[in-house]
Amino acid sequence: MTTDVTIIGAGLGGLTLARVLHVHGIPATVYEAEASPTTRTQGGMLDIHDDTGQPALRAAGLIEEFRGLILAGREATRVLDRDGTVLLDQPDDGTGGRPEVQRGELRRMLLDSLPAGTVRWGHKVSAVRPLGEGHHEVTFADGGTVVTTLLVGADGAWSRVRPLLSDAAPGYVGTSFVETHLFDADTRHPAAARAVGDGALFALVPGRGIQAHRESGGTLHTYVTLNKPLDWFAGIDFTDTAAATARIAAEFDGWAPELTALITDGESAPVHRPIHALPLEHRWDRVPGVTLLGDAAHLMLPSGEGANLAMYDGAALAGAIAAHPGDVEAALRGYERELFPRSAAAARDAVEIFRLCCLDDTAPRGLLGLLAGAPQPH
Repeated sequence: MTTDVTIIGAGLGGLTLARVLHVHGIPATVYEAEASPTTRTQGGMLDIHDDTGQPALRAAGLIEEFRGLILAGREATRVLDRDGTVLLDQPDDGTGGRPEVQRGELRRMLLDSLPAGTVRWGHKVSAVRPLGEGHHEVTFADGGTVVTTLLVGADGAWSRVRPLLSDAAPGYVGTSFVETHLFDADTRHPAAARAVGDGALFALVPGRGIQAHRESGGTLHTYVTLNKPLDWFAGIDFTDTAAATARIAAEFDGWAPELTALITDGESAPVHRPIHALPLEHRWDRVPGVTLLGDAAHLMLPSGEGANLAMYDGAALAGAIAAHPGDVEAALRGYERELFPRSAAAARDAVEIFRLCCLDDTAPRGLLGLLAGAPQPH
């Protein structure tokens, strides 16, 4: 079986690539390990930036559909001290340029925009090998194979395609998130709901913090931030929800109850999310017939930019392919020439933003300066 554009991974970046190719009349096939689009939840809120994610959606012809997904008011931001004192309260006045949507709804919009059969579910990649002259063979866990003249790794942090291009592997940065949720919070958890407000909450001290976001339907999505080695988390049995919750909450002893309730009253099992990143200047030499986008190319510290860059990458790559019909290598050279400096600059900015949110010894003062109008990274 042979196809022209083979995309591994049905995340936002891979789907944007497939959609913009479709707009240009170029067929593509997306192979995804998950069995269906509803196999797992797709994360929480995403702020879609006016200089990256939104241009990608315009290229995809989906900007109006996107506007229908926006949750009004969610760009509001609050910073609280550990005792619950409000240090900063910024309402959403509608001029922020980074409207919030649910990741799952954005993914569904992209999926619905593709021709039937574009995404092949239940295709977990087990091996990829070069065949020469820019051709590659992808083998799936069920034994099936596909041969392609253009292979795109849009398969995230632990990409199976990346080793064709680079020996780099993500490294743990020393910080982890622990996620949990409160549901119908305004009715069932009113004190926590008031603390979070209409959008995002940050309550930080050096080395640890409680962050939360108001999602649709009154859900509060909590990200506990802890600067701890991986072996510290290995000592927690996350299959024992009560014990794991108590151990995480103990790190915030003495904090305001409306803040610790975001942990102790969690209605979903706490999930450990260790933070990994690729080298800041990650790049590779041109290898015929293959490239990367999104986290597969430039996994970076959380800064609100990752999903936006993945979509931008997808649109940029599709545009390059459309601009060089019949010349895959010219398209990939042009795409990567712009990709590398763009992603390196974003990764450097992410280090600074992450430091202010999660690592700074003066927390929360650095974050307050950033949110209050101090110059932001570009």
